[in-house]
Amino acid sequence: MIEKTLNGQVLRRMFAAGANCLEQNAARVNALNVFPVPDGDTGTNMNLTFRSGIDELNKSTDEAVEAVAAVLSRGLLLGARGNSGVILSQLFRGFAKGMAELQVADAKQLAHAFVQGVDMAYKAVLKPVEGTILTVAREAANAARNAARYGSVPDVLEALLEGARKALANTPNQLPVLKEVGVVDSGGQGLVYIYEGFVRSVDKAEPLQEPFITGDAVPQNKTALSINNDVMEHHHINPAAIQYGYCTEFMVHLTNSKRFSEESFREQLSGFGDSLLVVSDADLVKVHIHAEEPGRVLTYAQKYGMLDRMKIENMRLQHEEVLKKQEARQHSVQQASVQDDKMPNLNPEFIAPFHLPAESDSLNRKPYEIVTVAAGKGIEQIFKSLGADIVIEGGQTMNPSAEQFVKAIDSCQADNVIILPNNKNIIMAAEQAAQLVSIPCEVIPSLTIPQGMSALLAFDPSIELGANKEKMRQSLALVKTGHITYAVRDTTINEQEIHSGDFMGIVDGAIVTAAKDIVETARNMLVQMVSGEDELITVIYGEDVNEPVLDRLVKQIKTDYPEMEVEIHNGKQPLYSFIIAVE
Repeated sequence: MIEKTLNGQVLRRMFAAGANCLEQNAARVNALNVFPVPDGDTGTNMNLTFRSGIDELNKSTDEAVEAVAAVLSRGLLLGARGNSGVILSQLFRGFAKGMAELQVADAKQLAHAFVQGVDMAYKAVLKPVEGTILTVAREAANAARNAARYGSVPDVLEALLEGARKALANTPNQLPVLKEVGVVDSGGQGLVYIYEGFVRSVDKAEPLQEPFITGDAVPQNKTALSINNDVMEHHHINPAAIQYGYCTEFMVHLTNSKRFSEESFREQLSGFGDSLLVVSDADLVKVHIHAEEPGRVLTYAQKYGMLDRMKIENMRLQHEEVLKKQEARQHSVQQASVQDDKMPNLNPEFIAPFHLPAESDSLNRKPYEIVTVAAGKGIEQIFKSLGADIVIEGGQTMNPSAEQFVKAIDSCQADNVIILPNNKNIIMAAEQAAQLVSIPCEVIPSLTIPQGMSALLAFDPSIELGANKEKMRQSLALVKTGHITYAVRDTTINEQEIHSGDFMGIVDGAIVTAAKDIVETARNMLVQMVSGEDELITVIYGEDVNEPVLDRLVKQIKTDYPEMEVEIHNGKQPLYSFIIAVE
């Protein structure tokens, strides 16, 4: 039992116990999905993320709490998978900053480190949502801070856990969808397991509590945290209405890193524009901002050190080019049609984490390379035919880690890299990776496979990175995506009864229809997707779809929408029988 101070050895034991407790209960965290889809992975993502930190910690022999926390943080940063994993890595990145310059930590310093972690995690999320892992972490840290006034280190940890448990139990009152399904937030539950491990490492009498599940719900995964809710705010902007017209990016080599305050720097820059991103590491700061007077931004930043990699793009001029390549899209996708007899024979026992470019590529450095994510060999072929250079194997249940993205970027023989995540739960890991590499890298927040395809067709290798970023982001609004999958349990969502085995139609993350027949489900979903201005329906069918079902669906679509063109592709994707795009 520790009392007054926490040393590096005990902190190591805490981290290991937290990892073990989470690993033992990862399946329970996966079981807290608010939707009955067969792709639960929050527990898996958090477990793999934290295990990456422990693996890194096991390679070191550091004794000071400062070093132990920093090593774990580095491992989490690289191993982060999914939104929950990225937020977890930011919690312990802030925790490590709170332990800076400490050989041992007392109760107040330990509590302060948890508070620092919460501050860092909230900054990582553009629009934080209450009733998520962030809420659980904040309430836990507040409880720890209160206990530190008069208590010992064990008192702080026990208060941390108790505060987390209370906050977790309250999440259904903050997010109605959790109450409707009868579960608590999955990411918050994962964090509670980690904190339970912390307490049990210093007090073996602490009992392990069951997850909070009410009623008969036995669901399967994901935190209800809303990430990157700004994605859809960039649709069809009137150039004259753009308040801050210049996309400005640069790096600052700090003259005196010890006197530099990232918070103060960010606050000052926020007065010059919007879409601000500031990331600092040691003596280097990376800045992205949309500003109306970029010269003032650079002049202010120059006070802190030498400027590097400056790039300024006029977004008003760029925006006018958004729709120029739309005719090319239809032709390109037709050429990308994947036939079964043309698919390569691959060894199913070997799936590389990503596909490296040919060795000869290194002889000629290109201005761009594009990294994208796909599940399904057919979809991978489509992306490559549209110009993707590296396709990382991943998607639902297979969220790539930040380290996988870093390795993919480092393998590129190009001056600039663009990443297309194609899944909302992968965007944050991709963005984290982009901040860790030296090569200029932009993440286009594509939420679906069709959005990734649309962004690829908007890409123009002849223009600057900032201009491509805007063009590709705006192209995301040009396509609507629907998914057909099956329910793994009975539930009721938005007053709609869903039974295990039903097929479900999901549009923009919401279940809009469910039925016993897959074609009926797709037909009902398309009614809610197709508008009078649409011209093309693209059907990407998965590995579980047979020819009779596909023929039924195609005939039904052509009957219902005789004026629209219909394209069919064999994506060979798992979990989702059909991915249907309308544009």
